[in-house]
Amino acid sequence: MINKNNSSLSNLLERREKLLGPAYRLFYDEPINIVKGNGVWLYDQNDKPYLDMYNNVAHVGHCNPLVVDAIRNQVGILNTHTRYLHENVLNYADRLLGLLPDELNIAMFSCTGTEANELALRVARTYTGGTGLIVTEEAYHGNSYAVAEISTEDNEPEDRSDYVITVPAPDTYRGAYQDLNAAKKYANHINEAIQDLNKRGIKLAAFIIDTIVSSSGVVGPPPQYLKFASKIIKKAGGLFIADEVQPGFGRTGENFWGFEADALVPDIVTMGKPMGNGHPLAATVMKRNLAEKFSQKTGYFNTFGGNPVSCAAGLAVLDVIEGEKLQENAMVVGNYLKEGIKKLSEKYCLIGDVRGSGLFLAIELITNTEKIPATQAANIVVQGLKDRGVLTNTIGPYSNILKLRPPMIFSKENSDFFLDALDQILQEVDGTYFEY
Repeated sequence: MINKNNSSLSNLLERREKLLGPAYRLFYDEPINIVKGNGVWLYDQNDKPYLDMYNNVAHVGHCNPLVVDAIRNQVGILNTHTRYLHENVLNYADRLLGLLPDELNIAMFSCTGTEANELALRVARTYTGGTGLIVTEEAYHGNSYAVAEISTEDNEPEDRSDYVITVPAPDTYRGAYQDLNAAKKYANHINEAIQDLNKRGIKLAAFIIDTIVSSSGVVGPPPQYLKFASKIIKKAGGLFIADEVQPGFGRTGENFWGFEADALVPDIVTMGKPMGNGHPLAATVMKRNLAEKFSQKTGYFNTFGGNPVSCAAGLAVLDVIEGEKLQENAMVVGNYLKEGIKKLSEKYCLIGDVRGSGLFLAIELITNTEKIPATQAANIVVQGLKDRGVLTNTIGPYSNILKLRPPMIFSKENSDFFLDALDQILQEVDGTYFEY
């Protein structure tokens, strides 16, 4: 426990470096010490409030009382693992599967999105007999050894195994294709990737995609891209894995899951982060025939995955999403927020594009009409927003895109607070960083 006498930022930074080492990263040039949260707000040691526009883990709000009570009540009774029977685990699995297409009828629990994706890769390789994996460029899927290899935003091509191959993210703002046939053209790169794997003597196992392509800049695939990709993958004997860790649970407003935008049924769906509102809970959901073949080779066990306390948290999250109509809120408030940003884009040329859906939006900053990324300006905007009590950060290959993922209880009043702060900081930087 941190002694009050050692609570200054400089002391905390020194202790962090000493105890946690240099590989850990912090947000912001001047880091902040967050000590509590409530709803859409986080508070530092001086009780200064910050509007949380970034941390999608607290899906139904920081310290949501229903979730807190569910965790508190269950942890006071029992917490153990899935090698014993427990009704909470089954109730949650039943409830979760009821939110997915009927063909996706097996849920296997873990603690993190990384584990969920790791299991998905194991199942895909066992079922297909292949090892080849196709993933979009600048993707993020987790941080275990196997999953880090397909988290292409964090590694270079020369550091990847031969069985990992990338395809361009389907970006219709900055990418190669911006016409009505963009979806097919981008999907055709998957055919080329399959051919490359074949030339390497590697059989395809799966294509995995974050269904809103968030780490590439919340590009939002053009309509039908996911469906085209799925057809190509299945024809080649592979599986389609939809990573819903970020877009799932109603965040996009239009749909409960990102893959529903193209009305397809993936072979495997992975999910995590928002499931337990901060309590470690993740899942790999699949078709029964995949689980049956996997079980012939090996069993599955995860000490903490799907424990009764985590499942109590998960059930409470679903209660809040449904009871407070948070998917609908994401659509209504998200549209309001998006329109507000578009109005600012008419005032400030630094805003090149506003995209996304629901409460998952991106603001791409550019320096001129040639769409040169405004990387430096984006960093200044992020720091300036923080100073004005708004937390967000940048993503994308050039770190010039603001990523907005507030809790699902975000309101129009919260939107106005953000828009006012963004307006203030853009007044300061637009004329300096955009080449008129």
